[in-house]
Amino acid sequence: MEKLNTFFEKASGFVWGLPLLILLIGGGIFLLIYSRFVPFKYFGHAIQVLRGKYDNADDEGEITHFQALMTALSSTVGMGNIAGVAVAIAAGGPGAVFWMWVSGIVGMSTKFFTCSLAILYRGKDDSGKIQGGPMYFIVEGLGKSWKFLAVFFSLAGLIGALPVFNVNQLTQAVNDILLIPNGIQKGFFNDLVIGVILAMVTGIVILGGLDRISKTASRLVPAMVGLYFIAVLFILFVHLDVVPYYFKLIFTDAFAADNYRGDPLFGGVLGALIVLGIRRGAFSNEAGIGTAPMAHGATRTNEPIREGLVAMMGPFIDTIIVCTLTAMCILVTGVWQTSEANGVSLTAKAFSDSMPDFGTYILLVCIAIFSISSLFSYSYYGTKCLSFLIGTKYSHLYNYFYIASILLGATTSLSLMINVIDTFFALMAIPTMFTTLILAPKVMRKARIYFQNLKINKA
Repeated sequence: MEKLNTFFEKASGFVWGLPLLILLIGGGIFLLIYSRFVPFKYFGHAIQVLRGKYDNADDEGEITHFQALMTALSSTVGMGNIAGVAVAIAAGGPGAVFWMWVSGIVGMSTKFFTCSLAILYRGKDDSGKIQGGPMYFIVEGLGKSWKFLAVFFSLAGLIGALPVFNVNQLTQAVNDILLIPNGIQKGFFNDLVIGVILAMVTGIVILGGLDRISKTASRLVPAMVGLYFIAVLFILFVHLDVVPYYFKLIFTDAFAADNYRGDPLFGGVLGALIVLGIRRGAFSNEAGIGTAPMAHGATRTNEPIREGLVAMMGPFIDTIIVCTLTAMCILVTGVWQTSEANGVSLTAKAFSDSMPDFGTYILLVCIAIFSISSLFSYSYYGTKCLSFLIGTKYSHLYNYFYIASILLGATTSLSLMINVIDTFFALMAIPTMFTTLILAPKVMRKARIYFQNLKINKA
């Protein structure tokens, strides 16, 4: 395991180097400027679309705009928001949060383009069913000579979609919050039991296909975000006197990087801190990675721009709202300086210090819902990748591989899980961003027509 961890640690560091940083953030900034911030001006319209005002039962697709966003959010609003933020702050201090915000804002523009493309260039699988996602908009948008990029994305997605990080952190949370305080020591057998239970719950949902996944996500996601929002607001209220100080510290430390505890990169700690924040932000909101377009590509709509606007709300909810709540919770309680805990344990410490009797149990409920809902969506992504590679007849086999990986995630180390997923997430981003940048003019052409028609209809 140590050798495997060392290998993936080096692999993760290599693929998350300067070229990918330029591709993700530089590419995202280009898309932001290229679109002239137009998508941001229609945020209100995006909310109307999300509420179902423009739903048409006759359009192609399987699920509604709302179900598509909730399916995508069920994978992004997960352990990345609780454990991922904690990992970033533990390694980089408050300044890492600022670079997560940058990732989120830039990610909104990236999601607009990638998810518009998911509808604009939908393809058909071998059974004749309409499908969307990077593998399809690569082939349909660039041509079959570029299919090798689609295959590359799908192969990386088979591993990148595995739920090992979420399962690992949920298992750690159950141990730290529920079992150990009640005299039950952490051990392989207990972790395995937790893994088996999660595998059974996940199997019941994912074997029912996208319809069951989307309906479950549309119920769980609003509830989990609401509960977490209320809990963190209570913690911030308890520490109201220091909230302004730490909010300011996020900005000042973003460039000072005095609290960075990792190895220097690109000749200094500032470069390493930026990479840390961007990497954790990308892991949280998945903008540019290519997972969300697979969910949004199944939306029942014939308007690509409409879906792009809905998808744009994902990074805003995920990174700007939920990640900020976690970050402020960890900062105002001071646990990032006083505790050696990392990942979900650090967030749990913040909850227990602010709400001694019941705080950790509230967090455990949130973590359980966050993690379990993520398990449902990621299985759909992996299945779509396998379906593209070998056909729909055998795509269901991925679910069994996926369920088995839950047991692996429950019984292995946090560092290994982070390095494995980080590596394959980065590999998925390469074909997704490359293709999106090439096809961006096609999206903007459609956007100009859509927004002109919208103004005419309002007049």
